[in-house]
Amino acid sequence: MNMTFLQELFNNITQRDALLRRKQPEAVTPDHHQLIKACNALMASDGEASSIALASRALALYQRLSPGEKTTFFERLAADFAADPAQIDTAYAAYAKARDNLTLQALFEACEPRRQELFRRLNLASDGTFDLVKMREDLLGLLREQPALAPIDEDFAHLFGSWFNRGFLMLKRIDWNTPASILEKIIRYEAVHEIQDWNDLRRRLDARDRRCFAFFHPAIGDEPLIFVEVALHKGLPNRIQPILKGEESGLKEPDNADTAAFFGISNCQTGLRGISFGNFLIKQVVQELKQELPQLKYFVTLSPVPGFAQWLSEQRQSAHWSEEVQTALKALDTPGWPADSEREERLKEVIKPLAAHYLVDVKHPGGLPLNPVARFHLGNGAELHRINWLGDTSTKGVQQATGLMVNYLYVLDDIERNHENYTSKKAVACTSEVRDLARRARKTLAKGETSK
Repeated sequence: MNMTFLQELFNNITQRDALLRRKQPEAVTPDHHQLIKACNALMASDGEASSIALASRALALYQRLSPGEKTTFFERLAADFAADPAQIDTAYAAYAKARDNLTLQALFEACEPRRQELFRRLNLASDGTFDLVKMREDLLGLLREQPALAPIDEDFAHLFGSWFNRGFLMLKRIDWNTPASILEKIIRYEAVHEIQDWNDLRRRLDARDRRCFAFFHPAIGDEPLIFVEVALHKGLPNRIQPILKGEESGLKEPDNADTAAFFGISNCQTGLRGISFGNFLIKQVVQELKQELPQLKYFVTLSPVPGFAQWLSEQRQSAHWSEEVQTALKALDTPGWPADSEREERLKEVIKPLAAHYLVDVKHPGGLPLNPVARFHLGNGAELHRINWLGDTSTKGVQQATGLMVNYLYVLDDIERNHENYTSKKAVACTSEVRDLARRARKTLAKGETSK
C-alpha cells in the first residue's frame, strides 16, 4: 500500500480532529481528571489513526489547564503512571532464575514507567513533539518546589535524548534572506547579547564579516533549537562592544579573515534544557566555515563569565583576604568605575588573577569548574585561552562579571585530547598566561590567610 497515502490519511484525521475541537465551545476550563481520562484512553488505544486523534485531544486539554491543574496532573503522572512494583518483582524473579536475554528484556520493560509510553503516544499528534517540549518547560518551573516530580523530568530527558539525536538535527545558515518568521524568533531568543531591533539584527547578519547558524528539528518546523552568532575577524577579538556596534573588524572581504569568533550561543527551548546541542553545533559550524573560508586559522569564543561577580562578592564577605586586596576591591562599589582609569587599572591587577583562579581552581561539587560557560566549552575540548579585562562594559557585563570576557580557543588537533583529559581527570586546558594568573591569585590568597 502507498505509505504516502496512509500518512496523508492520518494527517487529515488529525487535522479534522483539531478542527472539530476548535469548533466545540470551550466555556468550561478542563480539569486534570478529564486529562487523565484522555491519557488512559490513549494508552488503551490499539489503532494508529485513533491514537493520533486521542493524542491531539489530550494535548489540547493539557494546554487549557490552569497552572494549578497542571501541577496536579504532574502529581498524578508521578503516582499513577509509574512502573508497577509487582510486575518488577515478578520480572526480576524470572530473570534471577533464568538469567537469559528474554527475561532481561522483560525486566527492562517492567522497570520502564508507563509515563514514557504515554509520552511516546502523545508524540503521535501533529506538533506533538513541540507540545511535549513545552510541557517539560512547565515541569521544570515546578521542580524547585516539587522535587518529587524529578522522575518525570528524567523520563522526558531520556526520550528527548533519542528524539533530538544529532542525526535528526538540521544545520541552517541564518541570513537576511531567511524567512521573517524565523528572524523574529532569533531576535526573541537571543539570550547573551540582546538584539535591539531589525537594524541591529541586520548588522549581525552582514555577509562581509558575520555568520549565524541554527539547528532545527523536522518535527518542530521553523522553531530553532539553538543558534550561534559568529564574527569574522583579523586576530582574536577581546571586546564585545565593537562587534555589537558593527564597527570595523579589520576586514574588507571575508577572505581576509583569519579568525572566527563565536560571540553568542543561545538555547531557544527551555523545555530542552540539558539536552546537548551546543557541542554538535560548534563543531559542525567549524566545518562549515572551514569549507567556505579555508584560510581561517583560529576558532575562538568571546564568552561572558556569568556568576563571577556574585562569587567575588561572596568571597569579599567571607574570605580571609589581605587588606591590600580588600581595599582594591572597594573600588567596585563606586558607580561608573570602568570609566575611571586609575580605579580600573588598580582593579585589573587584582581581579584578573582572581578570575583565573575562579575559572581554573574553583570547582562545582562534582569536581568540574563552577562556571557553567567554562564547563560547556572545556567539556567540548576548548582551551581557556585568555581573560579579557573590560571585554564587556555594558551594565549587564559589569554586573555579572565586572566587565570580564573570556576567549576559549578551539584547536582542532587538540579538541579530543582536551575533552578526554577534562572528562577523565577534570583537567582544565589553559594557556601559560592564564595558569600564571591563577598562580598569582593562589599566592595572594595564601598570604592573606597567613596574615590573619
